[in-house]
Amino acid sequence: MPYYPLIESLRDSLRANLVEVSSRRIFAAEIYWRDGVITAISELGGEDSGLPYLLPGFVDAHVHIESSMLTPAEFARIAARHGTVAAVSDPHEIANVLGLDGVRFMIDSARQTPFKFCFGAPSCVPATSFETAGARLDCEQLEMLFQTGEASYLSEVMNYPGVLAGDPDILAKLDLARRYGCKIDGHAPGLSGSEAVRYAEAGISTDHECTTLKEAEEKLASGMHILIREGSAARNFEALHPLISLHPDKVMLCSDDKHPDELAAGHIDRLAARALQYGHALFDVLQCASINPVRHYGLPIGQLRPGDRMDAVLVSDLETLTPLKTWLAGRVAAERGKSLLPVVKPKPINRFNARRIQISDLIIKSASQTIRVIQALDGELLTRARVLAPKVSGGNIVADIERDVLMLTVVNRYRPEKPAVAFIQGFGLKQGALASSVAHDSHNIIAVGADAESICRAVNGIIEQQGGIAVVENDRFECLPLPIAGLISDRDGDYVANRYAELDRIAKRIGSPLRTPFMTLSFMALLVIPDLKLSDRGLFDSRTFQFTDLGV
Repeated sequence: MPYYPLIESLRDSLRANLVEVSSRRIFAAEIYWRDGVITAISELGGEDSGLPYLLPGFVDAHVHIESSMLTPAEFARIAARHGTVAAVSDPHEIANVLGLDGVRFMIDSARQTPFKFCFGAPSCVPATSFETAGARLDCEQLEMLFQTGEASYLSEVMNYPGVLAGDPDILAKLDLARRYGCKIDGHAPGLSGSEAVRYAEAGISTDHECTTLKEAEEKLASGMHILIREGSAARNFEALHPLISLHPDKVMLCSDDKHPDELAAGHIDRLAARALQYGHALFDVLQCASINPVRHYGLPIGQLRPGDRMDAVLVSDLETLTPLKTWLAGRVAAERGKSLLPVVKPKPINRFNARRIQISDLIIKSASQTIRVIQALDGELLTRARVLAPKVSGGNIVADIERDVLMLTVVNRYRPEKPAVAFIQGFGLKQGALASSVAHDSHNIIAVGADAESICRAVNGIIEQQGGIAVVENDRFECLPLPIAGLISDRDGDYVANRYAELDRIAKRIGSPLRTPFMTLSFMALLVIPDLKLSDRGLFDSRTFQFTDLGV
């Protein structure tokens, strides 16, 4: 890429082409700031091809920081490299494990960085009553977060059936958010028609679960803003990107769940550049990538105007949007791919009381001619329910590698219990096993494998580590420990990204065709997403919202 000298005549000034989104203009300017606040902008003339371009910093409009396996302070170090200056974050992953203590761990970590986090009060902890979680957040606890200002919105209301049915508990949480004047985030995959209208009328202002343009258009018509999600598992940009030009004032960009290796490679900057490649107008893209979330959530983030915080990214050009430098409140946070923020060593907190499992715990006697099998889909949180004849050996149902019908188990991490066992297609393992203590949303231990022995080795290794992601290949056990709630590493982001990538390579070497096998595995226990999932208490039909039998 071409080299642009970073012209700064004074410590708190910069000469660049200013991309002013509000007026939809680009012009050469000198920008001045003091104590992190822009004091003046001096227009120097038209666009200067010899200067780089200064943009409002990017904002991730919905992300679970925990999915990066990094603390908020470490997430900030990596995201700032890509020109991201803020994130709207739902801490419900750690809340499901540690309750308010987990939420406050995230908030305390965020206070150690100039990067801006807007945390939500988790609305669904636990996500359902059909699984074992480590905590419960009721209205009284949520109100504590609103009162102190630690939370500034009600995070994704996943219990959309409860909203539609008038469930008193969920309606009380919606009323609480409205009383404090807080935005309410949605989560309603597939909801349409009059039900989408009723959901929006309950005060819910966003949705990030749309998978089709038709679904998104219906939700927009009901009054919701649409977040186009492109994460490590769920990828909806291809289906939804036309909304950027059709409704630039009603659309935001988000990652939702971003694993560490992909965060290290790129963030909202790559999504914005992709939108430009697809022919969307620059100012529409920047409206969605930077301005809309600031306005919707009332974020204290600058938009490159006098009196604003100096939150910005300098890019080499307006096609690739390659970040050269990022400022957070006037402080240089990253330059040419290198983070300048300090590494902050966290003190781990956790809750882990699982017992080791044995091969006998995974034995399922054959009692039926056909069984229900979960079908995992690459790049989707949704699954399909299949009915297949099982492979039987010695009177027991076993994994069938030839048909890619592998064994899946969920082990209660909060107290000693017998594992739940089911079968799944789509992971493609020819040997070994994958296991993780990241299993949305209750974060029990989940494992998939080609045989019971490998699954036991993987699960028991994670129990020994008190959390992590692991792969078993032959007799080899490899693990990334996650000592913070079994979700987050206490190491720096580059180490975590590299170690995660190494485990990902091993998972693919033993047969998985999935783009992100660990991320996909983590969603196989997410009961609020159809069709068929597995909780620590058994096989669950998300369409009927009740347990179902393995045998048909």
